[in-house]
Amino acid sequence: MTNFTIFLVLITVVCFLLIIVIMVQNPKGGGLSSTLGGSTQMGGVQKTTDFLDKSTWTLATILILLILFSSLSFPGMMGASESKIIDENAVPKTAVPAPAKPAESPKK
Repeated sequence: MTNFTIFLVLITVVCFLLIIVIMVQNPKGGGLSSTLGGSTQMGGVQKTTDFLDKSTWTLATILILLILFSSLSFPGMMGASESKIIDENAVPKTAVPAPAKPAESPKK
């Protein structure tokens, strides 16, 4: 596997984990802690919302770093100032024909 493939797999896994963590949260502030314990100190669930918030920010940071590091996995792209698409030595030079002289009218 190439480096880019490894980064692609890691980015996909982090994206799915981030989706799961975001879907568990309740947008109205209740979230998983209100479902399992009623308050943040009962039922063995302590500060679940803080854990979900921290895990969301951690996964988002990891995702951004993986995306940035995946750009470094492309070989030969860093520091290249000229285009690699067209190699000037490989393109044959075509001769430009000289413009034709206008036809002379016959003299009377």
